[in-house]
Amino acid sequence: MLWQPSLPEAYHAVGSPRLGEAIEDRRRRLGERLVILGHHYQQDEVVRHADFAGDSLKLSQLAAGVAAERDVDYVVFCGVHFMAETADMLTPESVKVILPDLSAGCSMADMAAYDETVQAWAEIHEALNRVHGGRWQGRVVPITYVNSSAAIKAFVGEHDGACCTSSNADRVFEWAMRGGVHPRGEDEEIKVLFLPDQHLGRNTAAKFGIDVATRSCVYDPKAIALGDAVGGSTREQVAQSDAILWAGHCSVHKLFRPEHCDAIRKADGQLDPGIKPTRIIVHPECAKDVVDKADLAGSTEFIINRLRESEPGDRWAVGTEVHLVHRLADELRERGVEVRMLSECQCLCTTMYRIDEPHLLWVLDGLCGLETQADGTPADAPTTERNVIHVHPEIRGPALLAVSRMLELTSPASAGS
Repeated sequence: MLWQPSLPEAYHAVGSPRLGEAIEDRRRRLGERLVILGHHYQQDEVVRHADFAGDSLKLSQLAAGVAAERDVDYVVFCGVHFMAETADMLTPESVKVILPDLSAGCSMADMAAYDETVQAWAEIHEALNRVHGGRWQGRVVPITYVNSSAAIKAFVGEHDGACCTSSNADRVFEWAMRGGVHPRGEDEEIKVLFLPDQHLGRNTAAKFGIDVATRSCVYDPKAIALGDAVGGSTREQVAQSDAILWAGHCSVHKLFRPEHCDAIRKADGQLDPGIKPTRIIVHPECAKDVVDKADLAGSTEFIINRLRESEPGDRWAVGTEVHLVHRLADELRERGVEVRMLSECQCLCTTMYRIDEPHLLWVLDGLCGLETQADGTPADAPTTERNVIHVHPEIRGPALLAVSRMLELTSPASAGS
């Protein structure tokens, strides 16, 4: 996690609605030079200021498209760090991408470090070679979820792999199993190393037709630190696995459990005959035993679109981030559609939650040459470009390779995380 300096106390002293009014004033001052992006998991008071709302890759692509159409100087990404990195890579060098709070990281992305991945790559190949008598006749194709650092994307790009999102993971996985960049040889064995989310990897492998109980294993870098070989799996497990899954997870989606699905089904059994049963829809970052019990599983965009297609009387229990679910519940209530959380626990993205109106106003003030006072009035100050996210050129090139390979496999409209 990057270090975020504390804001001047005045930014916390200004309450709503003056914060919102000040942000809109700064937007007007910056005009066409500014684009604000808001991820679906953001708080309502933040996402209302966004020019575009969506998933991480979709937002980066939208920013790149707008930058190609007009002279944009700044993209303020109300999301988390890896999203701002992707936006920086997909927009022209002249565009500066800003993250309002540098501490808005992603626990899943942080679970796969570059040095650990380099070590895992060597450990996996050493295990395969030893099992196969010194030389393994095959290849490992790496796939990284877009929810990963630019450094991990670069590693994957350098090793002939690709990125994926939750909506196109099945197509990227199939591409990898065919050999990826290099078509699979007649007798060549292909394995996929899937980073950093084991649950999306497991659900995708199962959808592809792999028996994940016997033909997949988990690589846990913490096990290596404890002295366990091959990330806690045996060499034989690695050798017999088609999919090697990194031991990462989403801290939000891991909170949904199969018993939550069971409770929904039990409650539905007591409904009056005229009431429609609840349908369960979850994100594929949930564990496989949750996905298996759900009626539907798909990306955030898939969930949004499917719920918006509902008819009056439809009832949904949704396994994804709480702010998005509540927003959809409010939207669809007027149409007679019931939307609730799959679990009553607080399933919110705590790092995304760090982005708030005070931080958004603070970065916009810097671009405008202003400083907000405790009474909400602006005062002149030096123009300052705060929290600019810049991916180093040595990382940018190979990371873009991984992203580009994914985009070649899927249409832009389908690339949601």
